[in-house]
Formats: sequence, C-alpha cells, structure tokens
Amino acid sequence: MLESSRIIEDRAMRDRLGVFEDRTDAGRHLAATLSPMETLGQPVVCAIPAGGVPPGLEVARALKAPLRMAVVRKVQIPWNPEAGFGAVTWDGRVFLNRGLMAGLHLSDAEVSAAIAKAKSNVAERLEKFSGGRQEPGLEGRTAILIDDGLATGYTMLAAIEAARAESPRKVIVAVPTGSLHAVNFIARRADLVVCSNIRTSPTFAVAQAYERWHDLTDQEVQELLVQARDMGLV
Repeated sequence: MLESSRIIEDRAMRDRLGVFEDRTDAGRHLAATLSPMETLGQPVVCAIPAGGVPPGLEVARALKAPLRMAVVRKVQIPWNPEAGFGAVTWDGRVFLNRGLMAGLHLSDAEVSAAIAKAKSNVAERLEKFSGGRQEPGLEGRTAILIDDGLATGYTMLAAIEAARAESPRKVIVAVPTGSLHAVNFIARRADLVVCSNIRTSPTFAVAQAYERWHDLTDQEVQELLVQARDMGLV
C-alpha cells in the first residue's frame, strides 16, 4: 500500500483491469483499507447512488457507521446524456463546469432545462431512497464519500462541496477505481482520497475495473437499503 499525505492506493493494483469481482467486492477492499485508520473519529458513510451504494454498504458495515445517501446528479449535455457539464447535489447546489460549457455553445434555455431536469431527478431520488427519513448529520464528524469510481471527478467534487457545507471534521473520498487525473484533482479538495486501483491510461472507464458490471436500478438500491436497515445502519 502506497500512501502520500492525501492519496492512498494499492500499488499492486496500479493500471490493472478486472481487479474486482463486482461493486460489493470492491467495497470490501475499501473497508479493509479504512478499518485500521485511527483518525476516522465518528464516520458517516455517504454513498452516491446508484453505483456507490454497494461499496458504501460494505464500508458502513465494517466501520459500524451510519449510511446515508449522497444524491448527486450530473447536469446532462442535451445531445449526449451520458456526459455532463455540471452537477446538482442533495442540498440543491448547482455546480457548472464553465470551461466545458464554453466549448459546448449551449443556449441559456438549454442550460436552464438541463439544470431543472437534474434538480427534479435529485428530488425524486431523495424521496425514493430516504422516504422522508432524517439522514445523519455531518457536523463535527468524518464524512466518507463513496462512489464506484472516479472518471473526471466532477460529480465527486460537487459532493465534497455539499458535504463541507454541513461542517464535517474531515472529508474522505473512497473509491475502488479512478483515473490518475481525477484522483489528483479530487485530492486537492478532499482531506484524503482512498483509491485502490489508480489507472493512468488516457482512455479510462470505471467498468473496466470490474469483472461483473451493470447499471444498478433504483429497485436494487432500495433492496440494499433494506439490508442496511436490518443491520441498523440507516
């Protein structure tokens, strides 16, 4: 395990593909790294749905920490919904990538429509996943933000800023896999980044770190939350 002041990675996994069976297996790797840490204080595991929920559940289970949903949705590019030019967070904050927007030549109407769509999706998911339940607060605690990977890091950046608004003692980002560029980018904003599998290839895809990969449905997320409730984590 190689550790710098802000990044912890598993050097044996550097630039490897297919290193995790699935997201649950990836979460166990993260949990094994996080569990021995003596500086976590009172951690709250903040999983970004949908992909961050399986690894988040494993980390919460290992740390015996509360699990909450950190709902963040990208602001989609109208002609390419798989890509985004910003993000909307669970507290209604909007983060826009102005540099990217300049090259997209989006009209004000297109920007407004994309933001409104992302805000609506965040509200729907908050209701669906929390059901009105009060989520654990972050003030004075260690927020551990978890997703299934970091491609550009922009969605995670929005999550960090939203978490910091709740005055946590520390913000840790924990992801199974990430591009070197994104990990370095996020390490400048988080107190610590834990990323088991860092990859330096210019063509990066989160899915390449997993032997089994599919887009999680909302129903699958809700089933995982039932497990978490049964374990007293939510």
